[in-house]
Amino acid sequence: MGVTVMLLCDIGNTSVHFYDGRKNTKYLCNSFDFTSVTQEVYYINVHPECESQLQTLANWHDLRDLILWDNYYETMGIDRVVCCEAIDDGIVIDAGSAITVDIVKKGKFEGGFIYPGVKNMQETFARLSSRLDLSFNLELDLDKMPKNSTDAISYGFLRTLKSEVERHSGIIYLTGGDANALAFLFANVVVKENLIFEGMIKILERRC
Repeated sequence: MGVTVMLLCDIGNTSVHFYDGRKNTKYLCNSFDFTSVTQEVYYINVHPECESQLQTLANWHDLRDLILWDNYYETMGIDRVVCCEAIDDGIVIDAGSAITVDIVKKGKFEGGFIYPGVKNMQETFARLSSRLDLSFNLELDLDKMPKNSTDAISYGFLRTLKSEVERHSGIIYLTGGDANALAFLFANVVVKENLIFEGMIKILERRC
């Protein structure tokens, strides 16, 4: 069986996300029975409570062991690492509960930063004041200064993210749940829903 048709799994904080080379399937982490999968699975995991069970299952293979960690730093999230492995040059933005931005040049990780995700940033404003308990305007014209509260908090969030990303050159690869919503911010952007799985496939092809 070729690498591209192996069953891959991304285990996050809330979901178990499978990809078989054609389709995506998701389940809730807290109710998923890992023993129900009988075929060989190659996975990454950021959910600590799942790890002890996974290590007892012979058909579940942790891709963490195939990472060349000298290219990264010890506490870097495995999901960020795998997305960086998917590309040779560019900027990877994973827009989920947190927004991570990582720079890759000639196949080498150059560094990155972490920013609150859309939902978490909205909740931060809401905690500051009930008057700021608003949803971001994700169609905001950033060339115009805001004249209402919704646009004001949206501008502060979006302009900061856009400006920091655009300090760096290269194709921007956007992935994660809010990728499509944030794509309007950038000119040189490619939205890739399965970027993390593309990275997993490359790791397997290079190491196996």
